Amino acid sequence: MNSFNNRETLIWLNNIKIGNRAVEKVLKYFKNISDIWQANSSEIMSIKGITEEIKKRIIFHRNPNQLDEVLGKINELGINVITVLDENYPINLRYVYDNPMVLYCKGDFIEEDNLSIAIVGSRKATAYGKWASEKFSHELAKLGITVISGMAKGIDTCAHKGALNGNGRTVAILGSGIDVIYPKSNKDLYNEISQNGVVVSEFPIGTEPYATNFPLRNRIISGISLGVIVIEATEKSGSLITAEHAMEQGKEVFAVPGNINSMFSRGTNTLIKDGAKIVLDIEDILEEIYELKEKLTSMQEKDASYSDLSIIEMKIVNCLKEKPTHCDNIVYMTGLDISTVNSTLTILELKGIVKELQGRIYTLS
Repeated sequence: MNSFNNRETLIWLNNIKIGNRAVEKVLKYFKNISDIWQANSSEIMSIKGITEEIKKRIIFHRNPNQLDEVLGKINELGINVITVLDENYPINLRYVYDNPMVLYCKGDFIEEDNLSIAIVGSRKATAYGKWASEKFSHELAKLGITVISGMAKGIDTCAHKGALNGNGRTVAILGSGIDVIYPKSNKDLYNEISQNGVVVSEFPIGTEPYATNFPLRNRIISGISLGVIVIEATEKSGSLITAEHAMEQGKEVFAVPGNINSMFSRGTNTLIKDGAKIVLDIEDILEEIYELKEKLTSMQEKDASYSDLSIIEMKIVNCLKEKPTHCDNIVYMTGLDISTVNSTLTILELKGIVKELQGRIYTLS
């Protein structure tokens, strides 16, 4: 029988649909989980804490050719696999209940992704909900905070786009296999996220987006983040399941208030009534999460550094708050003449407030 290592064995167990808690029992039983390939049937049947059905499935599916085929597909599709045994397994997710043993990824996690906030909400979002989702995700991204969501239509899509437009990172947790883009209309978004963050799934390659998958993936959305913002949710919305997971995991839950007459705000307004933190601006989020408080302090210090600026200087600073901007665009946006813009940019550089990038593009320091 082929010799597979512990990581590959976890991938095999995932592909024969052995649940995470059952895999935990197997991990505890064997010193090295890869020993399961050489173990005799009676030894596998003696593993405590898992059902006979699961034990028989393990014995029946010990087919090295099947795993070779899966590993071949992973390599062919350029999928990055992270297991619970790996050092780069997301730290926020490591200690939550029923955490996934295997994550299939397009893109790579970086250390900065540990500072992350999830944004979820209705697929049938209103204009107000879409605006709020893009606003908060954009502002979080500008602060270097990674935005987590589920790449569904509506609020999720706007959350990802807001983060990308803020030149930030975003992570999409799928309810399908990593190679099954759902909804199909988000193909371009999928590709953009994989280049500026990570697309993630715990489901084997080729898994279709079955309805039962989404409540499962919601625990990952909350688990991988420091807190969850719910923007628009009906009374039976899947977003409320994410909020429930977050509370069970000891994560902060936030909700954006909405119109009391709107069915899309009943879920969020009820969350607030039941104790979720109301969100009116980004500071409401930052001040509640210890790991993010220094971001709030940094914001306040930066605002204080602008207090002595002239009206013209502030006009230029406001242009650069969104993204690095060419000096010609600053002229257009402010209505100032080119000589005034150039001289003011020089002054702001001397004050350490802006810096020049290549090609006469300026950004805030």
